[in-house]
Amino acid sequence: MSKGKVIVVAAPSGCGKSTIINAILEAGDLDLRFSVSATTRPPRPGEKDGVNYYFMSEEQFRDAIAEGEFIEYEEVYPGRFYGTLRSDVDRIINEGHNIVLDIDVNGALGVKEIYGPDAITVFIEPPSVAELRHRLESRGTESPEVIDERIDRAEYELSKAPLFDRRVVNDQLERAIHDVHNLIDGFTSL
Repeated sequence: MSKGKVIVVAAPSGCGKSTIINAILEAGDLDLRFSVSATTRPPRPGEKDGVNYYFMSEEQFRDAIAEGEFIEYEEVYPGRFYGTLRSDVDRIINEGHNIVLDIDVNGALGVKEIYGPDAITVFIEPPSVAELRHRLESRGTESPEVIDERIDRAEYELSKAPLFDRRVVNDQLERAIHDVHNLIDGFTSL
């Protein structure tokens, strides 16, 4: 049995990354598993450990960091961690399946360093920063201050896009889904 591959998709908030990944997973024609992240946040109603997230205490998470158990992690807020367990990724690819990770830009580049040619990094870009701002504002879920923070973060993330293996502009969702699907299909068929 051949080893699976690692597909890493990153994008600024509001670029449609999760929508694209979910559409490809739902199509079901690629041998893809979704990476389940670990987190220190408490489960929301209906969430199951090992399905939605691996729920850990802050102490457990910090111990796992110290033991080198994460291929990437981030402390999003003080004491609120998210990360990808190496054991989970390795188990899936060693079973011969491909795995898709939905993570931040810096984590994506770190995963590429770990898995090298067995990983591909895909960056989803907005058509423009102005369009990204419009998308975030039209959601109506964040204050202008939060939107400004997200735009500042997006500009930083966009500066990292040239470091990715592939870039896809999400100016038309169906085309972006098609393009990312074809990238994954071509990479996993090698």
